Formats: sequence, C-alpha cells, structure tokens
Amino acid sequence: MTSHARDTDTGTAPGTAPDTGAHADAAPQTPGAPPPTTAPRGTLLGLVALVVLAAFETLGVATAMPAVADDLDGLSLYGLAFAGTIAASVVGLVLAGPWCDRVGPRAPMLAGLGGFAAGLVVAGLAPTMTTFLAGRTLQGLGGGVFWVAVYVLVGRTWAPAERPRVFALFSAAWIVPSLVGPALAGLVVEHVGWRWIYLGVAVAMVPLVALVLPALRTSDAAPAAPADAASTRAAVGRVGWSVAAAGGVALLHLAGSWTGTTRVAGLLVGALLVAVATPRLLPRGTFRAARGLPAVVTVQALVSAAFVGAEALIPLLLTTERGYSAPFAGLVLTAGALGWSAGSWARQRWTARWSAPTFLQAGGAVLALGVAGSALLVSSDVPVAAGVTAWVLAGVGMGVVSPTLSVLALDLAPAGGQGDASSALQVGGALAQATALALTGSLVWALRDVVPAGYLAAFVVVLVLGAAGAALGGRVAPGAAQRASAGRASTPAS
Repeated sequence: MTSHARDTDTGTAPGTAPDTGAHADAAPQTPGAPPPTTAPRGTLLGLVALVVLAAFETLGVATAMPAVADDLDGLSLYGLAFAGTIAASVVGLVLAGPWCDRVGPRAPMLAGLGGFAAGLVVAGLAPTMTTFLAGRTLQGLGGGVFWVAVYVLVGRTWAPAERPRVFALFSAAWIVPSLVGPALAGLVVEHVGWRWIYLGVAVAMVPLVALVLPALRTSDAAPAAPADAASTRAAVGRVGWSVAAAGGVALLHLAGSWTGTTRVAGLLVGALLVAVATPRLLPRGTFRAARGLPAVVTVQALVSAAFVGAEALIPLLLTTERGYSAPFAGLVLTAGALGWSAGSWARQRWTARWSAPTFLQAGGAVLALGVAGSALLVSSDVPVAAGVTAWVLAGVGMGVVSPTLSVLALDLAPAGGQGDASSALQVGGALAQATALALTGSLVWALRDVVPAGYLAAFVVVLVLGAAGAALGGRVAPGAAQRASAGRASTPAS
C-alpha cells in the first residue's frame, strides 16, 4: 500500500484549534505527550504483525472450540468460553484508559500483552474446562488493556496526518487471517491438536514485542501528571462499574442458550446490569450524541452493533434456511472482511478530500444499504449472489467508518486523555455489540416457528442501528465552545 503522507503542520495559527469537523487528521497535539512523529518502520511492522496474530487466534477459536469442549468434557460451558472473554475485555478496556494517561502506554501495553500471552498458555495447557475458561478470561482482560494502549501509542507516536494510514493497515491485517485462518486452524486441530492454536500464538508473540519496544520507550517520555485522590477514586469506581457491565454482558450471552423463564430472567438481569453500568463508563452526553467525542462514541456503538449483529445472522440464515454449507457461509463473511479492508484503503487514500462527518455519513449509508440488501436473503427468491454483494458493501461502509472513528477519538481527546477516549470508544462498541447480539438472537429464537419473521425482525433492528449511526455522523464535529476549549488547551503557556 502506498503511503500518502501529508505535511504534519496543519497550518493553524498559534492558539487556534484546528477544525476537526473539516478534516479528521487535523488536530492539536495532546499536552503531556511527546510531539507526534512518524515512528520507525519496525514499530508499525510489529504492531501490524501482532494484529495479524490476534486475528488468527480470534478466527481460530470458533474452529477449535468443538474439539476443546469434547476433549475437556465442557460442552455445558461452551458459551462461557466466548462470553467470559468478551466480559473480561470490558474490564481491561476501562482499566487501561486512566492507566495509559497516567504513565504512558508502555507499562499497560506490556502488561496487556503479558496477560494475553499468559491466558493463551493457560488455555493451551488446560487440563480441565474450568482452567481453560480461566485462561480465556485472562486473554480477554489482557486484550482489552492491550488495545487501549495501542490507540494511545498511535496517538503519541504518529502525526495526525499519518494516523488514518496506521488504522487502515490494522484493518488490512485481517485480510490474510480472514482468508486462511479458519482453514489453517482446522488443519492444526486435526493434525497437531487444538492446544497449539493457543500455544503457537503465544510463542510467535515474543519476537514481535521486541519490534514495538523502541516506540514504547519514547512514548513515555512525558506522561501526564500523577492523578489526584479524587480522580483515582473515580477511576476505581469506573473499574467497579466495568465489572458490573462485564457481568451483564456474560449473562446476556449465557442466557441466550437457556430456555423458558430462566432465559427471560437472565436476559432481563443482564440487560439491567449493562443499562445501569454503561452511563458510568462513557463520556457525558453519549446517549444524546452530544457534539464531539460523545457523538464519536455513540456512532461507534451504533455502527459496530449493526455490523456485528448482521454478521452473526448471515451464516445462521444461509445454513439453516437456505441450505448452504458452513464453509460457504464462512466465505461470505470473508467477502465482507475483504470489503472492510477495501473501505479502509479507500478512506486512507481520500483523507484530504472529505471531512470526518462526510466519511461517517457516506460510510454509514453504505453500511446500512449493505445490511438492508443482506436482509433480502430471507427470501428464497433472492439470489444468494445479491446478498453476498450487499454484504461486501456493508463491509466497505464499515471499513470507511471504523478508522475515521479511531482517528477522531484520538484527535478529540482532551489534554492527557487519549487513554480515556480510546477506552470509551472501545467500551461503547463492545457493550453495544453484546447487547445487539443478545437481542437479535432472542428475536430469532422467539419467532423460530414463524420463519422468516424472526430473521426479518432481527435485521430490522440492526438496520435501524446502522441508519442511526449514519444520521448522527455529522455530530462528531465539535461545537464552537469545544473548539475554543481545545484551542486554549493547545496554546503554550507564556
């Protein structure tokens, strides 16, 4: 991929905040962090390689889990192997935000990588399903910390004009794993054993961390000032609320496999926990899409829930109602992943041409159009090729939207707050995805005797979410008061 680097000087007069609504890559530097610059090539290579490994592991888990459950006699705990990881990642995401802002990304990233690797080893060597679940939970906790640290490292290491390229490369890192990951995992499970899905990734991580270390040392050159007692109490409180939200997420996923009144009670309690805890974990104004960073988190939650919700419905619909094989359904999802990468590439190429709100509104509209087209698969009269094409379009739209939101989260973060902003962005997405998956799954199950009503109802839900995300894309541009505040923050003391 050709890099279209732009001059890192935004041309903004001293003391004046750049117009983030005009260009997503123009933003003031964050006080308390070293001036962003282009990082050594090895750092980017190491980060992208780590993303590739994480993608292989993520895609390989679904392939390996049947063998794991059979070998460890853990079929009754099958769902918890996924729900526990997601729930633990929410805690890691919340924990990492203030930690990164206080000490820089180095210690959190190393801790996150260490926790993730330790979880891989525990899972790979697990003698029982309980031990395996403990490893998966540790993976989720470490992975959550790691991803926030990655965002902060990007914000402190790369100039604003270079950040879209970095996030586009992160998206592209999923291409090869999406194409060959499930098949490769199947070969490993069949010929070597499921344990090496986990142990192999842990071993491969070691040399890649060495590539990232130089940038980690410089990124901590000027961390934010230590937090006072009040902010420390607030951070601890947010971690407590994240545990409550994580419990709600786990319960939502587990209750989906239950039956009768137990299922309903589990879903209600899980939803209540998520609903009560979520406002304590996100920026004030997120639920009304207040201009600036709150709207960025809102749009992230809506579009990611729409995409992931539809992504879960498509293979189920193709295999159970249209009679296609699981491998074919997997190829359809791969096509969507390729569309995502294409959208990220196009977004990086057109950085200078469109504003951030335009990217979000256009990308969100394409995403919603793709989801609507994919919903037509519920009719046996609609050619599958049409649905596949629509899903590729949905991927393209998400590929445009996702890196735009990542860049905006860093650009709109308050002084010394890139960690909290990155944490909020990812927490909002994770909680919205979990809730959407539980809701759509429940609709399909509740209306299973009146097919295709259940699928149509579920697709309507995710379509509304995607359309709402596109409609709110214009609100990511900060208002006049926010721009003035950012300008004062970026003015050197005289």
